[in-house]
Amino acid sequence: MTDMTTTIVVGLLIPLLGTMLGSAFVFLMKGEMSARLQKSLLGFASGVMVAASVWSLLIPAMEMKAESGVWSVVPAAVGFLMGIGFLLLIDELTPHLHIGTDKPEGIKSHLSKTAMLALAVTIHNLPEGMAVGVVFAGAENTAAHISLAGAISVSLGIAIQNIPEGAIISMPMRAAGNSRWKSFMLGSLSGVVEPIGAVAVLLLALPYMLAFAAGAMFYVVVEELIPEASSGQHSNLSTVGFALGFVLMMVLDVVMG
Repeated sequence: MTDMTTTIVVGLLIPLLGTMLGSAFVFLMKGEMSARLQKSLLGFASGVMVAASVWSLLIPAMEMKAESGVWSVVPAAVGFLMGIGFLLLIDELTPHLHIGTDKPEGIKSHLSKTAMLALAVTIHNLPEGMAVGVVFAGAENTAAHISLAGAISVSLGIAIQNIPEGAIISMPMRAAGNSRWKSFMLGSLSGVVEPIGAVAVLLLALPYMLAFAAGAMFYVVVEELIPEASSGQHSNLSTVGFALGFVLMMVLDVVMG
């Protein structure tokens, strides 16, 4: 296995490790996560995903077609809308249940509440895995203007925001009556889809896939994260979290890119 291949494999697995680390919080914390902390973490995750979508996905997608002049925006625009549509379709067809609600979404099913909670998080994690995979594919394509260090920065950024996400997943499952180990395993398994999605898009064409991954991540942020972070009290904490996550991802991309 070459050094480049090894680096890519490690880069694809880093976000999963972040999810597992966050899910392990179920062994360290008692009771449910406070509303203040949860909103701060949701905002942070939103900021990381938006910054990664802009700096690491949409801008490189346009830079790849810079010779096309004003038409360079077409692949980014088309891919972005395709990503939004893809996640919308999955959201409509997959039976799932968001944390903090009792009303399932998607097609009707007889799945347990725990299974539908896990599916909701899986839908959330899929575009993150796609984003990691497509930036590593871009790192192998000199026309994509993405360095290997830049791809690793995206992987690290996603992993960092996966740590609080893992806790946000496992803690409510523990509160719902599941054992600590089951809550940890379900939280961790929700992140397995990320390397799977990453490998899938490694083989697809750029620059449309860069924008496609960006659109998919934006869908998750706008449809799920921001509404959850902004509802009820302490929404100002989610705004602060968003700013911190956005700046962290922006700095990682610029410094390591």
